[in-house]
Amino acid sequence: MSAATVFIFAPVDEARDSHKRLEAEGCELRLGKASWDTPQGNSEPELIRMAQGAHALMGTSIRNVPISRKIMESSPELRVVAKYTIGVDDVDVEAATDMGILVCHGPTESNWGGVAEGTITAMLTMLKKVRERDRHLKDRGTWRDQQLQGTYLGARADGYAGITLGLIGLGRIGSRIATLLRPWRMKILATDPYVPESRFTEHGVTRVDLPTLLRESDVVSLHVVLTRETRHMIGAEQLALMKRRAILINTSRGPCVQEPALIEALLKGQIGGAALDVFEEEPLALDSQLRNLGDTVLLSPHMVSSNVGSGLGPGIAWATESVLRALRGEVPDNVYNKEVIPRWERRFGGKSVW
Repeated sequence: MSAATVFIFAPVDEARDSHKRLEAEGCELRLGKASWDTPQGNSEPELIRMAQGAHALMGTSIRNVPISRKIMESSPELRVVAKYTIGVDDVDVEAATDMGILVCHGPTESNWGGVAEGTITAMLTMLKKVRERDRHLKDRGTWRDQQLQGTYLGARADGYAGITLGLIGLGRIGSRIATLLRPWRMKILATDPYVPESRFTEHGVTRVDLPTLLRESDVVSLHVVLTRETRHMIGAEQLALMKRRAILINTSRGPCVQEPALIEALLKGQIGGAALDVFEEEPLALDSQLRNLGDTVLLSPHMVSSNVGSGLGPGIAWATESVLRALRGEVPDNVYNKEVIPRWERRFGGKSVW
């Protein structure tokens, strides 16, 4: 019986049980550089060499060298690229689709639901001045200060209309945020060309275009995947449309926002502040200006989805099952590039590697 070769391009400690299961099923494993030891990972030539003859690639996010066409082309028998995470921006999905390869990801609720909750937490922290009040009492020892007044979010019976929240993206995360905040009775706008009108209606959200959302929102929150279309979708031109006291929240992907433009807008007081869990380059450089902007920014080390019971664990299990199903000639249930499925089935459907 021949062995199926699985190249794990960015292994993590949490995947040890996954490795044991794959080996028990008859898979031969190749491990790349561990992401916790070498954040930059392997070079492209190394990845090409290690991917040769592989039937499956899997792993967590790999930042330095994406899973490119060249890497996937190194193995004519490659069936699937399975990510432990929800993001596939480090995989050339277009190339994979062109080559008839499945790309699977891990949209586990424990993670994307955590992003939704974390986004709301960031919004409340900024608008209610949670950090400032805590520090005022601990450091100064004085009592109330009018400068510590927070923002009331929802509409009131006295005629106060509440704030306007703008969601860029109404997928899983954006929809969950809208659902959680609906009882707050604030106005919620959203822009997303890829979801039907029925979803806007279902979640009580008003559909608008991006410029309108930026002009009218008091809080603008990004919930998009990183693509050619969304890379640097928020730059100087878009920031100039926002209200002077508006807050920008980014818990999606760092490159969706032009960081130098954001820093300049914050330094000039062009917008009120920003809450960022992701950055253009990660980890955030020690000399980044974002570290020196005080309470104007709320920073988090790409951990908004990290909660008890979340993390990579659920995604690892999902990716493992996806790889095994693909190796058996079955279509996994979490294919990202669904348009490739008919072509894949004609090539691999019902054909086991073993």
